[in-house]
This record gives sequence, structure tokens and C-alpha cells, in this order.
Amino acid sequence: MSMAVGGGKGNQIADINVTPMVDIMLVILIIFMVITPLLQKGVSVDLAKTKNPREMREADRDDAVVVAVTRDAKIWLNADQIPVKDQLGPKIQDVLASKVDKTVYIKSDRRAKYGEVVDVVDIVRAAGVDTLGLLTTRVEGQGSEQ
Repeated sequence: MSMAVGGGKGNQIADINVTPMVDIMLVILIIFMVITPLLQKGVSVDLAKTKNPREMREADRDDAVVVAVTRDAKIWLNADQIPVKDQLGPKIQDVLASKVDKTVYIKSDRRAKYGEVVDVVDIVRAAGVDTLGLLTTRVEGQGSEQ
């Protein structure tokens, strides 16, 4: 009698062990959660808050022209810092030369000096822009911040 009775060496487990796959997926999820905020286009500014902002979804497109004014009066065109304010106009003209839609969006830090923002708006208007959008964020909740 050479037949072995009761579960010998040749039995294999038919179940798939998904624990390593779940571990890898969780690690990948955490990596994406950490990196996604760093992929923001351009410079980050604390936008002014309004109760009734107009939706400007076009400003989130990759080819949108966004000028940012930081609170320390630094000017950014998309992801490039403009060292001298006088260079902004020609650079905007270069960017808009090949575009049909000549729209520029301005996002300004709410603590930036009013005069600096007005100067940037004036330069952008003089560069031949058809439409100018001012980016803001919606006030959250019922209370209004000043």
C-alpha cells in the first residue's frame, strides 16, 4: 500500500494572497497624496475671498496664461519669475502671439499692495490682451472674512 492517506506533500493552496498587493497599493496611494499638491502650476498665492466668484475653469488648463503677484511684489508668468516688471509685457506678447484666445488670468495674494496689482493689470492690458480674469476663491461658510 503505497497510497498515502490524508493530505500529503502534493497539495497546493488554491487561494490568492492579496495582502502584498494591498500593501503596495496603499503605499502608492500615499505617494500620490503627498506629491499631488506639489504639482500645482505656477506659484501659490493666498487669493482674495469673495462671496460670488465667477467660475473660470479655463484658468486651470495647461495652456492658460496666468500672471501671479505675490505679497512681496514678485511677479510670475505661469511658472517663470519675472525679475523686472517691464519685462512682463513683452513676455506676455510672446506667449500670446501663437494663441487665438488672448485671455490672461491674474491671481494676486490678498496681502499684495494694491498699486502693484494695478501696475500688473495695466501692463497686461497694454500687451494686447482681449480678456482679463481676476482669480479669487469662494468664502466658505456663512461668516464673512475681512
